[in-house]
Amino acid sequence: MPKHANSGFSRLTRTHKLSVAGVAAAGAAALALSVVPGNAADQGKTQATAVENAQPAAFSAVGTAGRTQQATIARQADSSAAKGKAEAAAKQAAAKKAAAKKAAAEKAAKAKAAAAAKAKAAKARAEKAAASRSAVRTAIPAAAPKPAVKPVVKRVVKTYPDNLDGWIRESLDVMAKKGIPGSYNGIYRNIIRESSGNPMAINLWDINAQNGIPSKGLLQVIDPTFRSYHVSGTSWNIYNPVANITAACNYAAAKYGSMDNVNSAY
Repeated sequence: MPKHANSGFSRLTRTHKLSVAGVAAAGAAALALSVVPGNAADQGKTQATAVENAQPAAFSAVGTAGRTQQATIARQADSSAAKGKAEAAAKQAAAKKAAAKKAAAEKAAKAKAAAAAKAKAAKARAEKAAASRSAVRTAIPAAAPKPAVKPVVKRVVKTYPDNLDGWIRESLDVMAKKGIPGSYNGIYRNIIRESSGNPMAINLWDINAQNGIPSKGLLQVIDPTFRSYHVSGTSWNIYNPVANITAACNYAAAKYGSMDNVNSAY
């Protein structure tokens, strides 16, 4: 058989092949009946019966194959449509996600740019304000500070009368500054007993006088005692009333606790 005829037959579908087989079977049955001798009427009847029996089988085979093929094609079409729909949905979701990501990136970039611009503007304003303050300070020199005013302390110089009362009071003020105890009455009482209030009084007859160191002044103090118990700030003259009283009270405080405790020669 020629090659092209074989190729054409090979391209026939299963349905076509079944149809051809059915027709061939019907033809063969008719041919068999025609060659069998007998009554013409019987032959015709037998031939018709053969044809009728052959045709339903052929067409039945053709119809079943077609329906199977159609169902397969329908399933394939549905599967392809579902696959295409899924791919389209996936592409749409991916595009939507990419668009959202791009929008978010653009929004972040805009926010960053706005923040940078705001910071730059704030810095510019601060620099301008600083420059303005500097210009004002340069244009208007600061006022020179006023010198501190020292409070005027009026020093009150206390004065004392130049008499026994004044001498005792001045001596008591010196004693108070030096922490030497004694009272006005205690001092006055001992002065009257020792010298009767005479600052130049001197004893030339007692044992001290016999030893060459007579008692002198208001409270009859000998020179060694006066020098040992002299109080700074007073005169070194043993006959000075204030110096004599203060030195004598300093000695009495060390020896007896206070001039107030002295009631006789000491």
